[in-house]
Amino acid sequence: MDPEALKKSSALHPKPAGLTLQYGTAGFRTRADQLDHVMFRMGLLAVLRSKAVVATIGVMVTASHNPEEDNGVKLVDPLGEMLHPSWEEYATQLVNAEEQELQKIITEICQNAAVNQHKDASVFIGRDTRPSSEKLSQAVIDGISVLGGQYHDYGLVTTPQLHYMVCCQNTQGQYGKATLEGYYKKLSKAFTELIKQSSSSGENQRHLKIDCANGIGALKLSEMEAYLPKEVLIRLYNDGTKEKLNHLCGADFVKVHQKPPGGLDMKPNERCCSFDGDADRIVYYYTDATGHFHLIDGDKIATLISIFLKELLAKMGQTLQMAVVQTAYANGSSTRYLEEKLKVPVHCVKTGVKHLHHKAQEFDVGVYFEANGHGTVLFSKAAETKIRQLAKEEKDDEKREAAKVLENMIDLINQTVGDAVSDMLVIEAILALKGLTVQQWDAIYTDLPNRLLKVQANRRVIATTDAERRAVTPPGLQEEIDALVKKYKLARAFVRPSGTEDVVRIYAEADTQENADALAHEVSLAVFHRAGGRGAPPQP
Repeated sequence: MDPEALKKSSALHPKPAGLTLQYGTAGFRTRADQLDHVMFRMGLLAVLRSKAVVATIGVMVTASHNPEEDNGVKLVDPLGEMLHPSWEEYATQLVNAEEQELQKIITEICQNAAVNQHKDASVFIGRDTRPSSEKLSQAVIDGISVLGGQYHDYGLVTTPQLHYMVCCQNTQGQYGKATLEGYYKKLSKAFTELIKQSSSSGENQRHLKIDCANGIGALKLSEMEAYLPKEVLIRLYNDGTKEKLNHLCGADFVKVHQKPPGGLDMKPNERCCSFDGDADRIVYYYTDATGHFHLIDGDKIATLISIFLKELLAKMGQTLQMAVVQTAYANGSSTRYLEEKLKVPVHCVKTGVKHLHHKAQEFDVGVYFEANGHGTVLFSKAAETKIRQLAKEEKDDEKREAAKVLENMIDLINQTVGDAVSDMLVIEAILALKGLTVQQWDAIYTDLPNRLLKVQANRRVIATTDAERRAVTPPGLQEEIDALVKKYKLARAFVRPSGTEDVVRIYAEADTQENADALAHEVSLAVFHRAGGRGAPPQP
């Protein structure tokens, strides 16, 4: 490391005075004009991480579903997973260091993490379509270069595509080819194989309208269309040519407001879905003949996938252990359906993809989705080997066919991270194979009415336990919530500090929408009064 070169290069990416940031589940996220030094320093950190694990590391420039004027950055570990928690701490230290301490902090990270400075470093970079992303990814490149790292800039890609590339590179191509074409070919081949089995009578079932949140998903889906079979009739809306990223559209907007996005004309009973800004979340929805809006969120996606995989595992006659991982936000009806009707074990973990991913790795087949539509399926090495072997060698026709379908499912699913493009193709394949309409899928169970709220309060005074389902501090808050919940039927509520903004999040569900709204409001008042609320108290 050349201290002079580092000093010179770092001076071109100065840290704004008094700004402190924290690396969380979403990496770093804030207004784009405050991120130049962050990007430069994440370039530095990616080189150190690459040397420490002797593998390629990814850097993704995106702020996902945040407004267009924000941006952010997250690092991708060697198998396409999120950055190891111990390194989140190093990221925070490095980004908040004053100019003159930079050298010292880098040296400390190298000592604490046993980084061999003489190893080569390799970094993959990707970015979303925000106006600020190109300049910010150049700052990442400056950071990589000053520490002598090698890099490959993929330019505009979805977040899951970058995760995929990193995994392909570090498995020496076993997971696939580390190119966009490789990604399109692997997914479309598996998808084509799957829908070959479906009856062609459901032609009109193949129509799908996609809201791309005016983001990267539109660009990448248009590229992929050429690889998909001609039966797939998708129409893209909010493709980024006219409106602002995530503005009144995208998966987050639809989930939070429980209404269709702008820019998409919906006719009754048409199947529609929305991606978020960096295409790692997806939700489905439709309006019925009476004009009533129906949202099909991550819980129902996980349920559909679980029903399908459970049937296949049973046909294959293997005792592979399958489980579903959810968070406290999962609708109570979905948990009940999975446990009682489908007899699949359900585990609840803290909010944040890394917690779900980690838990899902404990099973042969681990399905995880957050209610917001971020999720995927993980297959253990042993399960994958077994399935591929049976698809090749099993003598019994039914068992072999089931194994073949599962093998194509494994190839279609992006196991590194939630991927809207991959998840969409998985869902479309399952609906086609089971001959289900979107209404039949929706009718599997009825969601309990619920309400999500945000309260302007001091999130730091709230500590939780039991996978965030109970508040430990401030004193008296949980007792008050318990008393409020008792007033309503089938009710449940919890509060948690947001991981991405300075607010406290509230979730409530009950037997009617009116009761869910009332409970959410009462809980938000309790939080406001006990956790140092800011501004005017919440209004019903």
